[in-house]
Amino acid sequence: MGAMAKRPVLPMPDDIQTELERRELWDLYQQRPFYQRNDYLGWIGRAVKPETRQRRIEQMLDELDMGGVNMSMEHPPSRRG
Repeated sequence: MGAMAKRPVLPMPDDIQTELERRELWDLYQQRPFYQRNDYLGWIGRAVKPETRQRRIEQMLDELDMGGVNMSMEHPPSRRG
């Protein structure tokens, strides 16, 4: 069995943290597994155009708010309600 490649730990951009707090989603974000949080930040950070980056931020926020979804894929452990 080969060793798993480790992903770099990505820092939380100030604007994303501000939006998580503004929409009262910080706690829901923190409840997600580390790899999901890191994947969201990497996906957002790879956007080339500012409008793409903003759209990805909005998708992340909407998915956290809705629950049960992670990057457009079903995520039962995060279902709400």
